Amino acid sequence: MPLFANDPNRSSWLYVNKNSDFPIQNIPFGVFLTKDDIITIGTRIGDTAIDLGALHQLGYFDGIPLTDDIFLQDTLNDFIADGRKTWRLVRNRIAEIFDADNPVLKNHTAHKETILFRLDEIEMKMPVYVGDYTDFYASKEHATNVGSMFRDPENALMPNWVHMPVGYHGRSSSIITTHIPIHRPQGQTLPEGADKPVFGPSKLVDFELEMAFITTDANELGEPIPINEAEEYIFGLVLFNDWSARDIQKWEYVPLGPFLGKSFASSMSPWIVTLDALEPFRVESPKQDPQPLPYLRTKGKHSFDIQLEVGIQPKGSKETTVCRSNFKYMYWNIAQQLAHHTVNGCPVNSGDMMGSGTISGPTEDSYGSMLELSWKGSKPLKMKDGSERKFINDYDTVVMRAHCENDDVRIGFGQLKTQLLPVFKPKK
Repeated sequence: MPLFANDPNRSSWLYVNKNSDFPIQNIPFGVFLTKDDIITIGTRIGDTAIDLGALHQLGYFDGIPLTDDIFLQDTLNDFIADGRKTWRLVRNRIAEIFDADNPVLKNHTAHKETILFRLDEIEMKMPVYVGDYTDFYASKEHATNVGSMFRDPENALMPNWVHMPVGYHGRSSSIITTHIPIHRPQGQTLPEGADKPVFGPSKLVDFELEMAFITTDANELGEPIPINEAEEYIFGLVLFNDWSARDIQKWEYVPLGPFLGKSFASSMSPWIVTLDALEPFRVESPKQDPQPLPYLRTKGKHSFDIQLEVGIQPKGSKETTVCRSNFKYMYWNIAQQLAHHTVNGCPVNSGDMMGSGTISGPTEDSYGSMLELSWKGSKPLKMKDGSERKFINDYDTVVMRAHCENDDVRIGFGQLKTQLLPVFKPKK
């Protein structure tokens, strides 16, 4: 099915700033609360939010096989479960409705008042119910940096790392969307030189710059997903901050891996950008040596040129950019991750989320975590207000951004902002 929505020559009758992440060629999907306290599934063009539930009720999706309530829900899970054919039909129709040369809705004032909202009239919600969450460890640069810090630099990567996408099955209950603050976690740590652990607040709270993909219903128990079909079951990508408490994690992770050091919070951007929208930005993955086993071998371009940026904003101060990286650096691509995840027959459902793992590039300013940027705290980063950061301080806000850009179009994910608050104190 042609991707009419991707036509770079298309423009919208809605105003779109030239530097917007959300031109008519994007058409992401999200969930928002309207000024009338109605939750709806929507999309966005420029700085205008579009109520897809109202658009559907008013007949603008006639001819597309959709249930009456498909956009009147508080998550995208059912819509995602409808599959790629439906996603493309809907996205193409939205592009048609808001095309500059289509006057039907443009000239219908009453319909526009029902369908369109300013961004200050809505509140973004979690776009999906995340039933299962998996976090991979798929950046070679990141894995090498961490291995060099905590093990032998000459053998930074574990023997299995170059043969498969390493990952762990995490919790989903503490995944949140943008602008929701989190609290500094508490747990056991082992102070330097001590032989017994202590309990208290984490002193080494860190961000992890990641992308994550959202799946549709993909397979049954026992059924692997072939590598050449994997992308058919991926709805889209979000920007993802997989928070870490490094000191808690260091003490707990042997032998079973991440637990309390990771499960306190992960933040995701609220608009899911479809794989279809990212089609013009495909690039080849880094060369893999040794060659993966047959079930992990891909042909063609399965990575994406997505520019990434992280800033830290101390309370009352200006933001300081601390990292610029790119999703294309990932050694294991999303098709390989999904194929490996299901090769043992593990079923994948609509709304499941799979994080890429920290995305670090080849240069020091492209490292995707404070652990690497400050090199375990030995190289503090200076903020614009003159203060220094080894890790994240209370009341700091971490801001992440992601976008793709070529000569024709810019497709972005907006901002992901999360403030770190002090340890939670119960109200008396």
